[in-house]
Amino acid sequence: MLLDCKCFGGGGGGGTVGDDLLWHIDLKRHASGDYSFAMVQANSKLEDQGQVFTSPSATYLGVYDGHGGPQASRFVSRRLFPFIHDFATEQGGLSAEVIRKAFSATEEEFLQIVKRSWMAQPEIASAGSCCLLGIVSDDLLYVANLGDSRAVLGKRVSVAGEKGNGRVVAERLTTDHNVGVEEVRKEVEARHPDDAKIVIHARGVWRIKGIIQVSRSIGDVYLKKPEMSRDPLFQQFGTPVPLKRAVMTAEPSVTVRKLNPEDMFLILATDGLWEQLSDEAAVDMVLKNPRAVRNSKEIGEGCTAGGCKEERNDLQRHNED
Repeated sequence: MLLDCKCFGGGGGGGTVGDDLLWHIDLKRHASGDYSFAMVQANSKLEDQGQVFTSPSATYLGVYDGHGGPQASRFVSRRLFPFIHDFATEQGGLSAEVIRKAFSATEEEFLQIVKRSWMAQPEIASAGSCCLLGIVSDDLLYVANLGDSRAVLGKRVSVAGEKGNGRVVAERLTTDHNVGVEEVRKEVEARHPDDAKIVIHARGVWRIKGIIQVSRSIGDVYLKKPEMSRDPLFQQFGTPVPLKRAVMTAEPSVTVRKLNPEDMFLILATDGLWEQLSDEAAVDMVLKNPRAVRNSKEIGEGCTAGGCKEERNDLQRHNED
């Protein structure tokens, strides 16, 4: 069982401080430095979840951007970390394969819940969640994502001809699984060569089957199990979607890298933040605020002024210089 796991998904929950729309957790210690957390609610029903687990040897951070209802994101916040812990124990340590297996197990277990709940709650088939995971363990950083939440690293680099300790730049560690990105759109189209309308431009953006922008998630079962979208029970709730096969996946992109003294902090956030701030602007905002300031809250307040919803983790390292 995981201990010292803080979950966030409601005003003032999980040890947070907040008002009606914005709440946060102050800077806390973890094995390699500090972390902070902030969430902004924009919808009448909060569909997002986040969590932080700390131990003497590792720190886990999760950001889950739900859509179509809160069921998927809430489920991920309960099950993903325990699955990682169990598989890591079985296989003798953490690895990219352990993380992939944990995502797969989370997806499969949620599918079973949807099947059991189907008759009484057919709308659960439309609940899904983007997932962004960051783990620091043994000087390694593991980042995994489904969907268009993003991890950005702030790192110091030396610049020829400049005095001092160099400048801090933004390095994006994830790929946005959003068909608005041409590479992702071509990837989806290549998997469905017999469907000329697999991705169409609808309501101002590119969408899979004119419905959803992200190509990977936990849940969204009606877009992964054609028999469910065709079922008359679901059609009483949602529009039927003509599918021959799944149009979304739950296969995460996983990155593993060794942490270096130049790596200063990591930002994990949903697309709501990145629609308002560039990678560089977010890194600059963290950099210009002293560590005593609640960095995640600062960005959360700036995002509130921009009218977005977002959920954000900020993890800072302490380096010995």
